[in-house]
Amino acid sequence: MTEDFGMRVSVLASSSSGNATYIETPRHKVLVDAGLSGKKLRELMASIGRDLKDVDSLFITHEHTDHCRGVGVLARRYPNLTVYANEGTFSALPTSLGKLPKDQLQLMTPGTVMSLDDLDVESFAVSHDAAQPQFYQFQHDGKRFAILTDTGYVSDRIEGTIRDADAYVMECNHDLEMLRMGPYPWALKQRILSDVGHLSNTDGANAIMDILGTHTKRVYLGHLSPHNNVKALAHITVANMLKEEGLGVGHDFDIFDTDPEIADPLFTVGA
Repeated sequence: MTEDFGMRVSVLASSSSGNATYIETPRHKVLVDAGLSGKKLRELMASIGRDLKDVDSLFITHEHTDHCRGVGVLARRYPNLTVYANEGTFSALPTSLGKLPKDQLQLMTPGTVMSLDDLDVESFAVSHDAAQPQFYQFQHDGKRFAILTDTGYVSDRIEGTIRDADAYVMECNHDLEMLRMGPYPWALKQRILSDVGHLSNTDGANAIMDILGTHTKRVYLGHLSPHNNVKALAHITVANMLKEEGLGVGHDFDIFDTDPEIADPLFTVGA
């Protein structure tokens, strides 16, 4: 009989340059996105004492390279790996990934729940300039972990889907002033600020306030832009906004930073 140690998670990498999150239960080892090279993903997994060859499922959120760069390499190297995405994302994956083994691909449409033995995976659509972007919420033994990045806004539907999860990765892509004053061309700035762009630090804080519940213990700030944000600024912006609303930062729940190069330590969801 397999010992139930709960659901464990590590944000392996999170930024505009590459994203991957590792989730494990007693019966499954899962990645959400593989937006780095196969070599870098192996190194990040090794840093938390895990091996890519043991991963059985990979859930892709959308076709932008910072979320799918390593998908082709992983699928071809590990024939036990099932790759999940919706039809729009599979159709839009860049040709640079190479040929994906068809027998390892499985469709998962937005707004559905898939049960993998002891892990339930729920997909939900987001507003981003990709073919059919969707993110995921994971549930094991009554504990929930949700990832929400790469969206221009957070709809009531999304809030209702992920409200009061035990842990989150929430997008805090940019500081508004840094973006406005930064080096990006105006058209790119407009895209980032649009309803199909990315959440700012302030947007992320507002979304967190709307979804926090009594079960929530951890909030990870994710997908920071290396050009338009810094960890300390994102952290203090979110923490101060939540404290101003009387929310128990550091007491009822904690805020954590993520990194583009260093994996966050494994944690047990809900513990």
